[in-house]
Parts: sequence; C-alpha cells; structure tokens
Amino acid sequence: MTALPSPDHRPPSTPSGRPPTFGTRLRSAMDERGPLCVGIDPHAALLASWGLDDDVAGLERFSRTVVEALADQVAVFKPQAAFFERFGSRGIAVLERTVADARAAGTLVLMDAKRGDIGSTMAAYAETFLHKDSTLFSDALTVSPYLGYGSLRPAVDLARESGAGLFVLALTSNPEGAEVQRAVRTDDPAGLTIGATMLAHLAAENAGETPMGSFGAVVGATLGDLSSFDLDINGPLLAPGIGAQGATAADLPAVFGPAVRNVVPNVSRGVLRHGPDASALRASAERFADEIREAVGA
Repeated sequence: MTALPSPDHRPPSTPSGRPPTFGTRLRSAMDERGPLCVGIDPHAALLASWGLDDDVAGLERFSRTVVEALADQVAVFKPQAAFFERFGSRGIAVLERTVADARAAGTLVLMDAKRGDIGSTMAAYAETFLHKDSTLFSDALTVSPYLGYGSLRPAVDLARESGAGLFVLALTSNPEGAEVQRAVRTDDPAGLTIGATMLAHLAAENAGETPMGSFGAVVGATLGDLSSFDLDINGPLLAPGIGAQGATAADLPAVFGPAVRNVVPNVSRGVLRHGPDASALRASAERFADEIREAVGA
C-alpha cells in the first residue's frame, strides 16, 4: 500500500524521484480508511456552539480538537480557508499549523479555497497551496474554472509536479449553481453544458492514470439523477451535501451510478456539531463512515 504523506509535509518520493500522484495516495487512503472527508469549518456559530470565543484562540482550539480527534480515522480533512483568513495573519498561522498537524498524522488535506484567475495570478494561487515548499502545501485544492478551464493550467501543471491534486467546481450542491453549470454552450457543436464541459476536461487530464487520476470534480450529493452527465472521469468526485444539506449516504449510488467507487463524500456540520467532545466527534464520524461503506460497497 502506498504510504500516506510524510511528517515533513511533502509526499514521499517514488523510485523515479517523482512524488506519487495524489490519485494514488487518495485511493490508498480511501481503501484503508474509507472515503469519508470531514470539513474543518470554524464559522462563528459553530465556535459558539462549542463554547468557544470567536477569536484566534477559539479558532485554534477548534481546529486542534478536530485534528486530534479524527486524524487517525478519516481519509481526508477539508479546511475551509475563508474561516481562517477572516482573522488575518494570525488565522493563516492557525491554518498552517492545522495543515501541518493533519498531514503529519497521515491524513490527506484538501484545501477548500476555490481559487480561480488567469495567468500569473492563478500561478500565485497555485504556489500558495500546491508548491512543495509552501507552508500551506496541501494534497489537493478546490478551484473555480469559470474564467475558462484553460485558466487553471498553472494549477494543473504545478499539481502534477508536486504530486498534488485539484477538485474543479463542476456540478455544485448550491441551487444558484445551475444557472451557470447547466447552461448550454453556444460555441460547442454538441451543445454541452458548462458542467459537462468541465467533466470532459477532467476525464482528459486523468486519461490512462492508475489507480485513478488526480484531477477531480465537485459534484453535489443533493442533485438527484445525474445520469445525463458522464461522471466517469477516472478521478475522484468530491460530494458535498451529506448531513446538514439533506443528502444521505444511501443517496450516493443513485446520484453517482457506476462512478460511486471514486466518490469522496464530504460531511462538515453533521460531524462537527458533536464537538467539542472528542469521543462524540469520533463516534459521529464513524457512523457516517459506516453508512457510506454500506451504501457504496467499500
């Protein structure tokens, strides 16, 4: 089994000297621990429900508790960068420690920052989260392709070089997303929707990769029948929406069909609301993980 990330924050090297791909490491983590991804979303209301102040000390206590409780149990953590950035440089320092602690404990980190821009700006975003020497180096990053998929090329190239991955917004769980993602392209002879176009680009990025590619899509678990979309991109599918947004593990096979084995279901509030008690957090994550394994046959 491929080793999970080493404590120095960098993916271990293969005999060729190149880091193992994110797809390889994610498949290994999913097979070993199950596919559950737990968000780290320290918004003000959740800090208050934990009895913590909405300040940097509360932020750090929250994040440390989640990592210490769950790092040996889940495949992926997904910190939401915005909830750390709102505290400025001190919040970023907490995010750096959270990433370092999670990866040192062997959990993959998917940074939920949804960056998207063009040219040198996109390259700078990529360097922040995907360069192996960055203090915020993460195993994968969420990105927005709505300046055109080609605008993501600096992130795609750096992710390949660093053994990292991307999750591209394709069919998101928020209802507002449909006005963009389900719009039909007038410049495409086949009349593909924008969301289908993103999936096709990702399938091309992942072609020939084993055991799966490193370039995934964000596809909401709340969207119902998606049989009109080709979700077989040979890459991971991050599936938000389970728990507080109304989807359940039992919905996954119907939504994702044959691609369900590559689904990474994300649960945030459904687990985090059980804190700050570490044993309650662990028990909640275990319940979700068991339900997901049963539903997808993992």
